[in-house]
Amino acid sequence: MKTELLTPQNSAMIFIDHQPQMTFGVANIDRQTLVNNVLLLAKAASIFKVPTILTTVETKSFSGNMWPQLLDIFPGQEPIERSSMNSWESEAFVKAVAATGRKKLIMAALWTEVCLVFPALEAMGAGYEVYAAEDASGGTSLAAHNAAMRRIEQAGAVPVTALQVLLEYQRDWARKETYNDVLAVVKEHAGAYGQGVEYAYTMVHGAPASRATGK
Repeated sequence: MKTELLTPQNSAMIFIDHQPQMTFGVANIDRQTLVNNVLLLAKAASIFKVPTILTTVETKSFSGNMWPQLLDIFPGQEPIERSSMNSWESEAFVKAVAATGRKKLIMAALWTEVCLVFPALEAMGAGYEVYAAEDASGGTSLAAHNAAMRRIEQAGAVPVTALQVLLEYQRDWARKETYNDVLAVVKEHAGAYGQGVEYAYTMVHGAPASRATGK
């Protein structure tokens, strides 16, 4: 049910084609902001131990390797390599999705109009719920990105943002087992919100300033 909140127990995370050549073509969002949002989302998956799938397209011949910053968050995990623009046409990818045992799929991809739209539509057709990470995906123009998001939303996908997913997983600050790691990610990647947390810690509560960023 789409009215059910996302939890680490009911969702899986998918990162599609976050590779240099694909990044070069992104024009709807500042690329550094895009990288920041993707890393925030990936760290949310890591902190909460959410099953995560990494996949790449034509690594050697065109797109380059998946961002090293993203790979570092999931050490030892090999991205599923494909030739098709549509991840859902890869048998290994579809099997990996099924193996998560989750029906709620949080997807982020480059580019939005191709590598997000195609598998999102196919996944929904196969009975999955898709949550499209809008600010961790990028298109070749603002029009292309927005049209792609509208297309999958009309088909039933739910737009989300990276920070929204992180906070939806945490939800209760009494959950101390993830509290420190979540706030470390907030301080590193959440802009003004992170600065507010840092200010409250150091200036209001007297905590020492620290560059420690957690995961």
